[in-house]
Amino acid sequence: MTYWIFFPHKGGPGSGKGSQCEQLAKKYGFTHLSTADLLQNELSSLSERSKLIKDIMECGEPVPGGIVLELLKEAMLSKLGDTKGFLIDGYPRELKEAEEFENKIGEPKLVFCLDCSAETMSSRFLMRNQSSQHSDNTETIKEGIESYYQASKPVIAYYERKTQLCKVNCLTF
Repeated sequence: MTYWIFFPHKGGPGSGKGSQCEQLAKKYGFTHLSTADLLQNELSSLSERSKLIKDIMECGEPVPGGIVLELLKEAMLSKLGDTKGFLIDGYPRELKEAEEFENKIGEPKLVFCLDCSAETMSSRFLMRNQSSQHSDNTETIKEGIESYYQASKPVIAYYERKTQLCKVNCLTF
């Protein structure tokens, strides 16, 4: 069985990666794995790992990529016979995580990068804030977008060299 693995963190915050994952999963019979959802599920499990994750998050630190990779691998193994492939939302965030994923799970067949301007991401975030309980201010949004660009450049370059990268204009959907 061939697995398409989608790393839509390579679309910035507000680029529409979560929405696109849901649509592609439904259309092609893939399993959508959101790292945010996996972390939330783990936190509600009251496992030893959930306690560690909670402690890390309470300190304001990002959850280490190794823990996220464990959650992804477990989720993938649990769905292996029931899916045509996986759409992974929110991973890898850094080049080191991409390399670790390939070493422990395998190379993706295809990596999508949702090409989205900072202005579009910012305006989408602000619209989402108005229609939900999010309360990000303009400066927080700007910092998140800048952080995304800094972290994603090496990952995008890595997959461009491997010719697995497909850039999609986020305004086309």
